[in-house]
Amino acid sequence: MSKKILLLTGDAVEVLEVYYPYYRLLEEGYEAVIAAPVHKVLHTVVHDFVEGWDTYTEKPGHLLPAHVSFADVDPTAYDGLIIPGGRAPEYIRSDANVPRILRHFFEADKPVGAICHAALVFASLKDNSFFEGRTLTAYTACRLDVEQLGATYAPDTLHVDGKLVSGHAWPDLPGFMREFLKLLR
Repeated sequence: MSKKILLLTGDAVEVLEVYYPYYRLLEEGYEAVIAAPVHKVLHTVVHDFVEGWDTYTEKPGHLLPAHVSFADVDPTAYDGLIIPGGRAPEYIRSDANVPRILRHFFEADKPVGAICHAALVFASLKDNSFFEGRTLTAYTACRLDVEQLGATYAPDTLHVDGKLVSGHAWPDLPGFMREFLKLLR
C-alpha cells in the first residue's frame, strides 16, 4: 500500500506551491490528497516577484479540485502533511478542524512540510510547545509570525528541523520536496 500524504489548503493557495508537491508525490507513487475547508473546486493564485515592488504580485491561477473537507480528514490515515502557501493559510488557520489535524502530525512525529505563508497555519494550535526550541523558515513577511510561535526564524530559503521541512517560497520547491521526500522514505 502506498503512503498517503495530506495537502492542507484552500482558495488563494499559490498555484506552484500546491501543484508542484502534488505532482511530485504522485510521481513518486504516493497518494496525494488535497483537503480544503469544504469539498469544492479551489481557486489558486499566481504570485510573482516584480522589480520595483516591495512585495509579490498576485494573479488568478488554475482551478484545483479538493478531494476532502477538513472535517472529513482522519489524520491517522496519512503519513505526512504539506501546507502550501499563498493567501490560503491566513484563513484556513481559523477552521476549527485545523488544530486537530496539525496536532496529530506533530504528536506522531510525522513529516510536515510548510512553505511560504504556511507558518501562519501553525498559530491555530495555540500551543507553542510544538515550536519552542525549533528553527524554521517562511516567506520573509512571516518572520514575526514564526517568532510568535516561539521558534527561531532561519533566514535560509530552506530549513529542516527534525521532521519539519520549511521553505521561503515557490523558487525553493525543488529543495523543499527533495527534503520532504527524504523524510517520507
